[in-house]
Amino acid sequence: MNATQLKEYKVWDLPTRLFHWINFTAIIGLIIFGLIMLYKKELGITSVEAKIGLKEVHVIIGYVFVLNLAFRILWGFIGNHFARWRTTLPGKGFLQSVRDYKASLGTDQPQQFLGHNPAGRIAVTVMLVLLIVMAVTGLIRASTDIYFPPFGEFVEDYVAAPGVDPDSLIPYDPAGVDAEKLDRLKAFKGPFGDIHLYAAFILMFIIVVHIAAVVFTDVREGGSIISAMFTGRKVLSGKPVDGDP
Repeated sequence: MNATQLKEYKVWDLPTRLFHWINFTAIIGLIIFGLIMLYKKELGITSVEAKIGLKEVHVIIGYVFVLNLAFRILWGFIGNHFARWRTTLPGKGFLQSVRDYKASLGTDQPQQFLGHNPAGRIAVTVMLVLLIVMAVTGLIRASTDIYFPPFGEFVEDYVAAPGVDPDSLIPYDPAGVDAEKLDRLKAFKGPFGDIHLYAAFILMFIIVVHIAAVVFTDVREGGSIISAMFTGRKVLSGKPVDGDP
């Protein structure tokens, strides 16, 4: 291919790029502290204070993650053409586009896209669902484990023994807690913790696959997916299937 065939397109707006890198950074932080909490005994972390401290840091990073995700969901309705959900998630005629894209991979001119190709749309959908699941279950565990927002105050009021000031309760400390209600709370929050953990492992796997797929697509299609998340611009060697809005 000749350099004269290359053309640059403006694709990703600044808010979309900021979301991507804030999301990436937050997830890495959450994974690091999540793994430390998961293997705290093996790492020699045994004190309740350390356990609470780790969870507090994890939750604070989680708030950044949740707010960033909420912004991206909103931006999917008001952002530029390629930030909107109609050009990001599977829609009308998607199955045919998958077949066409798959067929093109066997040629010397695979289809090129300004936005996400069909495989990318599937990946975005799966990741979006996982991120929402992680956000919801994480907020529930933040509230039920260490009495943090958004539901922590309600949880404190619920588990506090009669005559005990809910604000005096300390996470993981049975003092001042109604034992029966605490057992109910543990039964309630347990499944959310399991879902949160398994979703995290699935997300880690998806991230590895996502990075590998981006590199493969960049090489195969002759595009610039990686640099586009920094500059907002894609350089393609052929005519994009999804047009030039």
